[in-house]
Amino acid sequence: MIDKKKILLVCSPYYKDIASNLIKGASDLLESKSVDYKILDVPGALEVAPAIKFVLNKSLKKPIFDGFVALGCVIKGETYHFEIVANESARALTDLSINYSIPIGNGILTVSNKDQAIIRSDPKQLNKGADAALACLSLINIKNNINYE
Repeated sequence: MIDKKKILLVCSPYYKDIASNLIKGASDLLESKSVDYKILDVPGALEVAPAIKFVLNKSLKKPIFDGFVALGCVIKGETYHFEIVANESARALTDLSINYSIPIGNGILTVSNKDQAIIRSDPKQLNKGADAALACLSLINIKNNINYE
């Protein structure tokens, strides 16, 4: 019997409508592929990577999840804060994935305005939540099927 894959969707619901769209896209994709998932909300995009690391630390001997999907949205404002959050959240997720060999699909949108976020998050339009979930599943398959022969 093959173990069913388990994914943790780690979501910043700062923009609730955008987050709901991203979760809907990701969860619909995962359900269509019979993948189990849980959802963990965090305050903001910068908290997604630490939350993933906390979950990893709790399950070092026997991993609970096969992969993670980071979901959220950062909308450019009038200050430099956008660049810090956009860059550092992406860097932290990449560092986690590389340093700990864990599959992470990055669905944290970094956009200029809310209209762009709606189009990218909407499951009937660009559906970036589903894209992030699909990226995670692809990485899990690569990790599990590497043949060193």
